Amino acid sequence: MNKLELQKMANEIRKGIVTSVHAAKAGHPGGSLSSAEIFSYLYFEEMNVDPENPKKANRDRFVLSKGHCAPGMYAALALKGFFPKEDLVTLRHVGSYLQGHPDMKHIPGVDMSSGSLGQGLSAAVGMALSAKLSHEDYRVYALLGDGEIQEGQIWEAAMFAGARKLDNLVVIVDNNNLQIDGSVEEVCSPYPIDKKFEAFNFHVINVDAHDFDALDKAFKEARETKGMPTAIIARSIKGKGVSFMENQVGWHGTAPNDEQYAIAMEELEKAGEALCQK
Repeated sequence: MNKLELQKMANEIRKGIVTSVHAAKAGHPGGSLSSAEIFSYLYFEEMNVDPENPKKANRDRFVLSKGHCAPGMYAALALKGFFPKEDLVTLRHVGSYLQGHPDMKHIPGVDMSSGSLGQGLSAAVGMALSAKLSHEDYRVYALLGDGEIQEGQIWEAAMFAGARKLDNLVVIVDNNNLQIDGSVEEVCSPYPIDKKFEAFNFHVINVDAHDFDALDKAFKEARETKGMPTAIIARSIKGKGVSFMENQVGWHGTAPNDEQYAIAMEELEKAGEALCQK
């Protein structure tokens, strides 16, 4: 896909996020919206995945370590064709396979159940090690929250990945600087994030999470990096794309009411129209 098509897809992902969280009357829009370009790039440009064969052996793997941002992942999976877009409105409903956090047993395209923060990177590292031991060439991607990396298990997994030189592993940190209790600096500062990953023998790239040119360059650089895993520190805006949600910590885990939903969707519709005129 070209950059314009990826921008349109990110906007569609945002519509899916807002629609599903509104329908659920619960969920996590802020960090899902901040990751929309990352989901768009991964699923429509970077990863080797096939909706017709979700379990194919040589597929690339993706672990949403910050599992509460499932609305973003679900919107991307639906747009990719893993399941009907119409099912997004069943998010968190009783009997729906689209639970509040990813479930690998029931959702096509989900490689790892997640939600207990800090654990996803360990699973991703295991997948990357398995590929090395089996001489397979698939790649593994893990999306982490910047609040999530306050968990000690993240660094245990990072230490192992660096020590084993897992150059088929790409860690993306959605650095929107907000978590449920406030800014990450105030709660328990993880900064400098880039220097920490460098200390664990990662190749580190700092990017603007909403710039597809920067993302394209970063993921290509990760592919070319040999002998060490890559960490992409993606500076983002929590709630990106919905004006009243942007940089507001209260939208970490709050669903929009009917009026707010209408305003958000109108903004996203206008953004989509503007992209179509380019």
